[in-house]
Amino acid sequence: MLCNEGDPSDSLHLIASGRLAVRVSTSEGEHATINLLGRGDYFGELSLLEGQAPVRSATIVALEPAETLTLSAAEFRDLRSRHPAANQLLLALLARRVEELSARLLEATYDGLDRRVHRRLAELAELYDDGRGDPVVVPLTQEHLAELVGGTRPSVNQVLQRLVAEGVVELGRGRVVVLDRDWLEDNSG
Repeated sequence: MLCNEGDPSDSLHLIASGRLAVRVSTSEGEHATINLLGRGDYFGELSLLEGQAPVRSATIVALEPAETLTLSAAEFRDLRSRHPAANQLLLALLARRVEELSARLLEATYDGLDRRVHRRLAELAELYDDGRGDPVVVPLTQEHLAELVGGTRPSVNQVLQRLVAEGVVELGRGRVVVLDRDWLEDNSG
């Protein structure tokens, strides 16, 4: 566990290696995985805002050995005082996050479950791609995939069974094997 939801947030983390899960708690005390991050992604950008004493909005869990590079809020303030253009970096990070969240909200509101599953599987195949092409093993349970797409496990299983029948994926215990990424990308919107 890299950090817990509600912990003080005083640094930006850049993911150098590994894959991380972003998990949140519901008001009923349940937990949901809302995103997966990999090399080149980041979290904790709100901690760099001036005058903020933010807390972590999610729990970040390493799914495998991972390494992050950190930039503390104090180091960023110093960097900004010496190089005012660093503010553009922060604005770009925040804008990217707003665009990502807006797209997810629009998707959850207007796209059907099939399309959301196709899109997440295409993204996950990219995240877990080892450079050898298809097939790509995505080591997630159907429950975790359901959390990522905003569906129930039984309804996501129905979508996955249709994909199995089409030869797009294979299912295994705790994993989905993506056999045809092109099909997923062509059918994800």
